Amino acid sequence: MSFSRRTLLKVSAASAVMGGIGAPYVARAQSAEFSYKFANNLPESHPLVARAREMSAAIKTETNGRFDLQVFPNNQLGSDTDVLSQVRSGGVEFFTLSGLILATLVPAASINGIGFAFPDYPTVWKAMDGDLGAYVRDEIKKAGLEVMDKIWDNGFRQTTSSTKPINGPDDFKGFKIRVPVSPLWTSMFKAFDASPASINFSEVYSALQTKIVEGQENPLALISTAKLYEVQKYCSLTNHMWDGFWFLMNRKAWAALPDDIKTIVAKHVNAAAVKEREDTEKLNATVKQELAGKGLVFNQPEVGPFRDKLRTAGFYAEWKGKYGEKAWELLEKSVGKLS
Repeated sequence: MSFSRRTLLKVSAASAVMGGIGAPYVARAQSAEFSYKFANNLPESHPLVARAREMSAAIKTETNGRFDLQVFPNNQLGSDTDVLSQVRSGGVEFFTLSGLILATLVPAASINGIGFAFPDYPTVWKAMDGDLGAYVRDEIKKAGLEVMDKIWDNGFRQTTSSTKPINGPDDFKGFKIRVPVSPLWTSMFKAFDASPASINFSEVYSALQTKIVEGQENPLALISTAKLYEVQKYCSLTNHMWDGFWFLMNRKAWAALPDDIKTIVAKHVNAAAVKEREDTEKLNATVKQELAGKGLVFNQPEVGPFRDKLRTAGFYAEWKGKYGEKAWELLEKSVGKLS
C-alpha cells in the first residue's frame, strides 16, 4: 500500500513538473487574446508561405501566445478579389496581394509593373523601400487599409516563345503573345507592335500547344511549375516587369492590437519579407538551371532599346498621365528618366 502511495506521489510530482512546463503553452494555445487569419494565393512550397509560417511561430513565442497568426495559403479563403473584399470588411485580417491586382482599388499600386522600368533587384528595393514605396503605401491607407513597410517579392517576368528568341523590340512585331487581362500589359505589347491576347492562365498551356499564341510572359518559377517548357523553346530574360506582394491589413483589426503586440508583429512580418526576397532571388537562379536542363534556350537582351521603343510609342507618357506627376517623379527618381 505504502509502495503504491510512494509511486503515486512520484508520478504526481512528475506530472506537476511537466504540467508546469506544458500547461502554460496549452493554455496559451487555447486562449490567444488575438487570433488573426493571414491569406495568400501561393502554394505551400513558395518561399513566402515558408517565411510566413516561420514568422507566425516567432510572433507567437515573443508575445507569449497572446497573438496567434493562422496562415492560409493557396487561395484557401477565396480568390484574390474575394479576399480583398474580406480584408476590407474584416472577415480576414491580413493578406498579401500583387500591386498589379490591388490597382483595381488603389490605381497607384501597379506603378511597379511599368514596362522595363526596373533593370535589376537593387533598383527595385531602392524604389520600393524608399520614396516610391512610401507613396504607394499612403495611397493604400487612403483607400482604408493598413499596410506593412516591406513589400514581398513575386519576381521579374520573362518572355518565352516557340518560334524565336526576343533579342530586341523588333522581335515583338506581330508576335502573338498571351497576356493577363490587364490594360498595363496590353498597352505595353501594343506599343511594341505585338499582337497581345488576353487569356486566362488556366488556358495558357493549351493556347501555346495549339499555336493560338506563340509565346507568353511570367516569372521563371511559374514557367517551371506550369511546365510551359514543354510547349516553348526559347526564354528571353527580358525582366520587362517586376511585381511584388503588399502585406495588407484590416484597419480595425490592426487598431485593436496593443502597441507592444503591433511592434512585435510588424518587426517579424517585415523581417520575413526581406528573407523571402533573398529566397526568391536564389530560387530564380536555381529554376533557370533546371529549365535549361529541360531544353529551354536562354538569352539576355539589352534593356535600352526596349525602353526607347516604349518612349517613342508614347507608352510612358500615357501611363505618366494615368499615375500623375507625383508618382511618376518618384519612379524616375529611382530608375532614371523614362518619359
